[in-house]
Amino acid sequence: MPDVNLPVTRRRMLGIGAGIGFVAAGGLALSTGWARRPAETGEVLRSEVPLPQAFSVPLPIPPVLAPIQSTPDGERYELIQREAEAEILPGFTTRLWTYDGVFPGPTIESRRGRPVTVAHRNELPVPTVVHLHGGRTPAASDGYPTDLVLPEGWTGHDGHHMADDRAQVTNASREYGFPLDQRAAMLWYHDHRMDFTAPAIWKGLAGMHFVRDDVEDALDLPGGDHELPLMVADRAFDAEGQLAYPALDPTLTGEHGVEEPYVAGVLGDVVLVNGAPWPEHEVDTGIYRLRLLNGSNARHYEFEAVTDEGRTLPLVQIGADQGLLAAPVEHQRLPVAPAERYDLLLDFGEVPLGSGVRLVNRLGTGRTAEVMRFKAVRPGQRAPIPQTLADDLPSWDRSEAAQVRDLAFRSGRMDDGRHGWLVDGLPFDPARTDVTARLGDVEVWRLVADVHHPVHLHLVGFRILSRGGGDPLPHDAGLKDTVSLRPGESAEIITRFEGYRGRYLFHCHNAEHEDMGMMANLEIV
Repeated sequence: MPDVNLPVTRRRMLGIGAGIGFVAAGGLALSTGWARRPAETGEVLRSEVPLPQAFSVPLPIPPVLAPIQSTPDGERYELIQREAEAEILPGFTTRLWTYDGVFPGPTIESRRGRPVTVAHRNELPVPTVVHLHGGRTPAASDGYPTDLVLPEGWTGHDGHHMADDRAQVTNASREYGFPLDQRAAMLWYHDHRMDFTAPAIWKGLAGMHFVRDDVEDALDLPGGDHELPLMVADRAFDAEGQLAYPALDPTLTGEHGVEEPYVAGVLGDVVLVNGAPWPEHEVDTGIYRLRLLNGSNARHYEFEAVTDEGRTLPLVQIGADQGLLAAPVEHQRLPVAPAERYDLLLDFGEVPLGSGVRLVNRLGTGRTAEVMRFKAVRPGQRAPIPQTLADDLPSWDRSEAAQVRDLAFRSGRMDDGRHGWLVDGLPFDPARTDVTARLGDVEVWRLVADVHHPVHLHLVGFRILSRGGGDPLPHDAGLKDTVSLRPGESAEIITRFEGYRGRYLFHCHNAEHEDMGMMANLEIV
């Protein structure tokens, strides 16, 4: 089916923004004024306490959650959302919002096609919502931002600033059902409450969820203690060692948003990996599988593995957001935007015992240029990296597209006159349907940004067709659910809307942008 261009209305043209026009080839031309691509979008929030020396604490591994019930129909889990205290910075006790008292939350391990039910109980002082990011999930369990779980005895308003007649609100608890009819992949779960996603994640409401399948098992990839889940997230701390965050309403029950300097995003000056600041992890001289998640609100990273002698070790990418690639891709440096996940192999075979490898952030400065360190302490076994990984990646072609849509992600003014972030010139409204797609249709979306915007689609994965009218970048390989748009950049993605009907979202995963309007409704019919 030929490409179908949507009508270019005045509102749509304003949404696409000054300096951007259509070109005959079907791409989006970029303003030369946006050629400069800064390393970050946002403002650094400085900690007020002395920060620990890098590589002085061990890397924690989040506990794996045990099911409370396992039947032929699947597994059932229970999680309690509650406040807890932990020693993140040595010598300080920090209050957190957690899943089951730990940060990150417990890891859930599941199998492809085997349903999982997770019962969440909210014992926090605010409403919550849970979204399984990357999950192929029915709409009722997808974590729509107004489908709140209210605390027991809650007497406040619904916790967001807009009415939604379709919201499914429950008291104290809610069961989320995940069929997990999808490829093996690293997913993650986090709070998704309208207006307050950013501070809730910042306070600790995030955890990892792995889907396994027979395709992955057949490759005999590194497992056990040679498979490391790594949630990298920046934070800042006040003078008492508590998490600092510039919310307009620190109770997170009233006015939403952040103080003016931070409206483009909140960047911390402490890099945490699995909740520990700049940790060190002891390894052998074998090959390790790194399951990497950027769990930061707004910070982008460019990772590089550097030995103590200054050599760069290749980061061999074997998977993306939505599972295995067709073949490995080798990187010297790997950019990772908020919410993106990368499945990497790192070979320590040529690292001398007693020596180390630092995972550094080439977009960082000062303390944020360091992430963690691996220390080789014992010999290990090495196996060849498979050169063929998966043959089940979708092969959608743009000639199949029932629709081609142009969508702009840019700064603008909210309905109340405050600065915000808009999709196609409009702030989020749960009562408005922005895109209607037919179940089973293939569509091409052409996305354009003013500053950094990691754009996430719920329900489906997609392939990146192009950037700026040219080829995708090497790290764009595979099936994605989040695409990192750099300042002034356009990208084309292609997907098939399949799985379930209902109301879903697409939005920027800079969490401050998301809270200040940069979400839109996707109705699958």
